[in-house]
Amino acid sequence: MSAPPTSSAGPEVRPFGFWDSDWSAQRAVAASRDFAELRCGPDGLFWTLFDPADGRTTLWRWLDGEAHCLTPTGFSLRSRVYEYGGGAFCLVPGGVVFVNEADQQLYHQCLHGRTTRLTDRAGCRYGDLECAAGQVLAVEEDGQRHRLVAIALDDGQCRELATGADFYAAPRLSADGQCLAWIEWDRPHQPWTSTRLCRRRRSGDGWSAPDVLAGADGGESLQQPRFDDRGRLHCLSDRHGWWQPWRLDGEGLRPLPAALADHAPAPWQLGLSSHLPEVGLRSWLADGQGFLFGTSGVPLATDFSRFRQLAADDRHYYCIAAGPARSSAVLAIERQGGGVRTLAGGEAPQSAVSRPRALRFPVAAGEWAHAFFHAPCNPRFQGGRDERPPLLVFCHGGPTSACQPVLDPRIPFWTQRGFAVADLDYRGSSGYGRAYRQRLEGAWGELDVADACALVKHLAALGLVDPGRAFIRGASAGGFTTLLALMGDTPFRGGASYYGVSDPLALRATTHKFEADYLDWLIGDPVRDAARYRQRSAVSRAGEIEAPLILFQGGQDAVVVPEQTASLVAALEASGRTVACHVYPDERHGFRNAVNLAHALEAELAFYRGLLG
Repeated sequence: MSAPPTSSAGPEVRPFGFWDSDWSAQRAVAASRDFAELRCGPDGLFWTLFDPADGRTTLWRWLDGEAHCLTPTGFSLRSRVYEYGGGAFCLVPGGVVFVNEADQQLYHQCLHGRTTRLTDRAGCRYGDLECAAGQVLAVEEDGQRHRLVAIALDDGQCRELATGADFYAAPRLSADGQCLAWIEWDRPHQPWTSTRLCRRRRSGDGWSAPDVLAGADGGESLQQPRFDDRGRLHCLSDRHGWWQPWRLDGEGLRPLPAALADHAPAPWQLGLSSHLPEVGLRSWLADGQGFLFGTSGVPLATDFSRFRQLAADDRHYYCIAAGPARSSAVLAIERQGGGVRTLAGGEAPQSAVSRPRALRFPVAAGEWAHAFFHAPCNPRFQGGRDERPPLLVFCHGGPTSACQPVLDPRIPFWTQRGFAVADLDYRGSSGYGRAYRQRLEGAWGELDVADACALVKHLAALGLVDPGRAFIRGASAGGFTTLLALMGDTPFRGGASYYGVSDPLALRATTHKFEADYLDWLIGDPVRDAARYRQRSAVSRAGEIEAPLILFQGGQDAVVVPEQTASLVAALEASGRTVACHVYPDERHGFRNAVNLAHALEAELAFYRGLLG
């Protein structure tokens, strides 16, 4: 923890929640700059950086000991395949190919020349880019249709590689060009519930018919196929309860020695890279904590607790990492010796930062949930005698996602003002094995809410918070949990929902293809389980929302459409409930504009303080 010196008089006594801080909303937003993707090739190391200051994602190259921005004015790298994107650029000889955010087309940028448009297919989107044999392999989205394609670098001609499945991911070609592997799945499944590993072999001038190598019987999630330096196919499978490394031997997958842990997050985005079998590099999660290991078996970069976008060359491993007291960073790690160099990011705050404390707490008979607790932390202030701090519970989105024990710039914004923060990984979160992840099937809106309430009770029993001054916040699926947690005899005094799901049945009718069947898994069949949908609809039960609520919504949100939030506001106002609402016309699902992000934080703080006062 880094903190400025206190005066000889000691910290000032002031009620928790009303401390002053130089960690302003603007500073929290500026600190949320983050690296998105990273690739390494013959022309060096490249990564993308999202900056809320201008809302763009730009491409950077590490050259001669410095990072250089390559993205021309007017461009931003971002894929919107499946709405959540990923795999927005790949390295090609002498340059890169990237997805331009504005039109979702592919552009070829030469490192020492101009940027030219490679595709011109209006209405199509591209993602999960991979360069192989003078072409770019990609997932192509054309309205409701998805397929794998190969796009020639010289003339942009598009050739179909695989079609017929509802969804595709991770097209990968072996080094000799003789084998193509990918992941596919069909509705109603999600990529973290049931997928297939498929392959085609070169046959003359074409390809053989596709083979399903694993997952044909369902009940298994496979991801991240990769070929090693001997041409053997590897992937991650949760067949034994965790996403662990497997290798194709003969015609069947065989498990490799591995930690009993998830070696990848839930694949909400394309382009994940959490294992490199060709160099023996792996990352995994144990109780939410990330670890990185190479062939030596010794943990690497131990100051960090989250690792993603792994890459390597002859001398170094590379990754995007973050830690409890370090911002997101691009790391170069010596393959011999393990020495770590930070190439970009990785700043340590100059003011007090609360370190996360891992919690495992009981939620039902024989069942446990997980969270990370951040105590109030500001050396200039302390609470009154016998006063315990107010609590703010963070609910992540997804809901099949997870929080991480890393420096989230939003958390010091709250802890330096005298709030305790608990980042909740309710049952259904990823990173704790398949059984924990699948626990939310049919129970969304029940177990997550129960876990949030149990967390308040647990922290109060430990004497860490004031249970009478607990608040809850969440975005998207986390907003859904927030809304339901504020109903009836709630332990929460108030809450904030960012583009939260308020009417799951309406969402089911309007949401995009990727999540079109997700609600059936999370809640049930809309006809057979109609009562369950009504029970978990904040719009239908608006009169039961007892605690005050503040809402934030993007006007261009295609996932949780603005009409959802508008309907909830109308229902709350008709019921005489306390509600505030802020709509940002130019935002989508997940705010990106720095001014809007800062405004939302300030409005949320003022809302809670009004309830505390």
